[in-house]
Amino acid sequence: MYCADDGQAEGEHVAAAVTVIVPTFNERDNVSELVARTAAALAGREAEILFVDDSDDGTAAEVERVAADAPIPVRVIHRTENGGGLGGAVVVGLGAAASDVCIVMDGDLQHPPELLPALLDRHAAGDADVVAASRYIGGGDTSGLGTAVRFGVSRSATWLTRAMFPIRLARSTDPMTGFFLVDRSRLDLAALRPQGFKILLEILARNDVRIAEVPMEFAERRHGSSKASLRQGATFLAHLARLRFGKMSLFALIGIIGAAANLGIMWALTTAGVPYVWAAIIGAEVTIVGNFLLQERFVFADMRTDARALGVRFATSFAFNNVEAALRIPVMALMVETWHISSVLATALSLIVAFFARFLFHSLVVYAPRRRRKTDAGGEPPVDTAAQRVIRAIDVEVMKPGEL
Repeated sequence: MYCADDGQAEGEHVAAAVTVIVPTFNERDNVSELVARTAAALAGREAEILFVDDSDDGTAAEVERVAADAPIPVRVIHRTENGGGLGGAVVVGLGAAASDVCIVMDGDLQHPPELLPALLDRHAAGDADVVAASRYIGGGDTSGLGTAVRFGVSRSATWLTRAMFPIRLARSTDPMTGFFLVDRSRLDLAALRPQGFKILLEILARNDVRIAEVPMEFAERRHGSSKASLRQGATFLAHLARLRFGKMSLFALIGIIGAAANLGIMWALTTAGVPYVWAAIIGAEVTIVGNFLLQERFVFADMRTDARALGVRFATSFAFNNVEAALRIPVMALMVETWHISSVLATALSLIVAFFARFLFHSLVVYAPRRRRKTDAGGEPPVDTAAQRVIRAIDVEVMKPGEL
């Protein structure tokens, strides 16, 4: 057993083929079972368990007690300052791990240790730097989330995150999972600046890595209580905006320009004697087309190469925006009549919802990457041309996360 304080390593690291990193906050009652199940799952493999603890309930002391008789090496790093939250604890663990192959899992037993061999076996295939345990692919299960509200919040956060990083997360169905394997040698640890729970999102956004997934049955919590809260939700949204604020802000700016153009067109047409209904329709249609062209050029330019043909993109975008516009006014009227709020407030609320709906639809549907063929018609791998390599290099630069 090994113990250190404040992330400062002491003594020699044990040699290990895999380090299981477990960030903990008041998880004392889970330690013994977690160590026993993890050791059993990794029997016959070189492995260690590294707890990074921010607790005030004696979790670190319990780790020391359990480590004395554990069948595999168990270490604990106790931090007196909770820098970066759970994500910060994981980064400390990645820096102190004895192996480049690291598996991150929560200490509340909702992540089944029995899945550890599947993560390692998938990584052994050699085509992935990150292997995530996903709740949302075939064989996965989300019952451990509990209520329908928690499930809805989880799915909404996942959709929003994938929309913000549609290329980096194209192969990730669950970028919010806290159970994943990562090859530390493929990461720039110094570039990681985590805030809150979602460390995998931080890793995927800031590093150009290959990702694979295995299904996970998300278990119910054994002991302790959920750390999720409105504050954590606000921290997640702020961190997501910090990682990728540019794409959505450009989308919003184009929307504002389109709204101003719409009003200008209506004013010009009505001044020329065109009935206001026809002026409104013409203004809306011209704005929809203009917004699409601007989005193509300035917002989703990095996604056009892998997306469907231009005509399909335009038709899909045009149809969605017209349906959205046709539905928004009746919905606004329903809010006024049902909630008895002012028409101005109802319009503002409907526009906010419409903005996010448009952004999500365009990111996840209009510009969704096409399925790539592994081989061409002759059975040979597709040619990797110089132009394709240049495009990929440009994509890497364009998709680098921004900072507020």
